[in-house]
Amino acid sequence: MRRSSAAEVHSMKMSVLLRTAPVLIGALLMAGAPMAGPAAPVQLESQPVLPGYWEYTTRALGQGDTETKCVRPSEINRFFGGLSTRRWRCTYPVRQVGAGNAHFEGTCEDRKGRRVNVRLSGTYQQESFRFRGGAQLARGTPYIPASITARRLAAQCPANAEYF
Repeated sequence: MRRSSAAEVHSMKMSVLLRTAPVLIGALLMAGAPMAGPAAPVQLESQPVLPGYWEYTTRALGQGDTETKCVRPSEINRFFGGLSTRRWRCTYPVRQVGAGNAHFEGTCEDRKGRRVNVRLSGTYQQESFRFRGGAQLARGTPYIPASITARRLAAQCPANAEYF
């Protein structure tokens, strides 16, 4: 049995990461909205975005994914301040939110210990937000451009809406 060289192993890892990049980056972007670390609650402006029925689109590597979710008032800080996902746990030591602008930088790690760096910046209003930035899939590689755009569709959610 032939042993793989370090370059081949790195190439295989990059290949797996690049195949999963659109889904990964979408999850990271939603996980990447500005949020406080686990010990400190987010001190955002009074209601930076409103609860209700939201549509959000993530784009990376020329592919997009759009979802709709009902966001309860009790979930609005988690929605805007950092969407929790089943796969990624993110921390953002750099968080700046105020006056309609947001910027954050941090890292996300999955259950298998894979880490990526995340940078996002953008604008928000009570019924929409748009962040652009990217994710660095491996140390020393360039950030892959990505974006998330979200808009509130309605104050009330349809009866069949999926909750956040």
